[in-house]
Amino acid sequence: MRFNLNRRGAALAVALAAASPATVKAQTAIPVDHHMHVHSPAILKILPAYCDSPKRKSPCDPRFTAPLTADDALKAMDQAGIGQGWLMSTAYLAESPLADPLPNAGNVVHAANDFTVGLARARPDRFAAFVSVNPNAPDALAEIARWKGDRAVTGLKLHLTNSDVDLRDPADTARLAAVFRAASDAGLIIMIHMRTRAADYGARDVRLFLDEVLPAAGGGPVVIAHAAGWGGIDAVTLDALGAFAEAFENNPASVRNLRFDLAQVFNKQAPQDQRAKMAALVRRIRPDRFVAGSDWPFAGDLKAYFSSAYAGSGLSSAEWDTILR
Repeated sequence: MRFNLNRRGAALAVALAAASPATVKAQTAIPVDHHMHVHSPAILKILPAYCDSPKRKSPCDPRFTAPLTADDALKAMDQAGIGQGWLMSTAYLAESPLADPLPNAGNVVHAANDFTVGLARARPDRFAAFVSVNPNAPDALAEIARWKGDRAVTGLKLHLTNSDVDLRDPADTARLAAVFRAASDAGLIIMIHMRTRAADYGARDVRLFLDEVLPAAGGGPVVIAHAAGWGGIDAVTLDALGAFAEAFENNPASVRNLRFDLAQVFNKQAPQDQRAKMAALVRRIRPDRFVAGSDWPFAGDLKAYFSSAYAGSGLSSAEWDTILR
């Protein structure tokens, strides 16, 4: 099966991938950044209350709350030589149980997704749009159906931490599986931040995901954000990714539609010994099953971010070339 992540609005990336390695490097350092965010005005309006919520475990990163625009994203991409960015809607924040319920949450979700898709409509050469939902919200399936057949929409972004999804709860996994089926029916790539709030998250959760949720994608493309963590490298992220490595080794047909992004994984906070373990897992799973991502604006300067991440990863330049292309 050919796994084409850039199925919509990615003529530039396709052309670069078909070029020789020398041509690729001359035209752009990174054909696609597979994980970026630009908040909609509707989300920026609710962020102060969300970030101040006592239900959150930590304060919001100032970079996350900055009122950055699509022009800011394009400037950062141009400075780093990035051809296209996958823009992940943050609409799911409107229905996050980590903050007090909003009386008009559904309207905020609609507005936030409309905004992200509008950016891709305006610049299909540079942006691919991912709408988002909270899988546990009652309007999740209707919101996904709203975008079926819209060629400006590339995928669906899910964030299990912010949506407080528990992969060990059969009701939550059933709802998540229904969302996967709906996304597959709509022809969408699924990008999932699958690390949950469980302190002992890891291989157990991955096995539940593989058994109860992934089959609902029907073989459609699924990207696991942050290499199955939430940025950085720690013991539980390595445990989770290790379970995926076992699945690729023991039952490759069941996970042939999976890829992983490396957004914020090899960051400055990741200890060197953990980086070496992560690099070993990338090799076990194979570098061609990983893609580049930054989680901008968390990354800050994209050129500096990618240079730093690659230099300290423990992966070879040939392995990084495979990941980038």
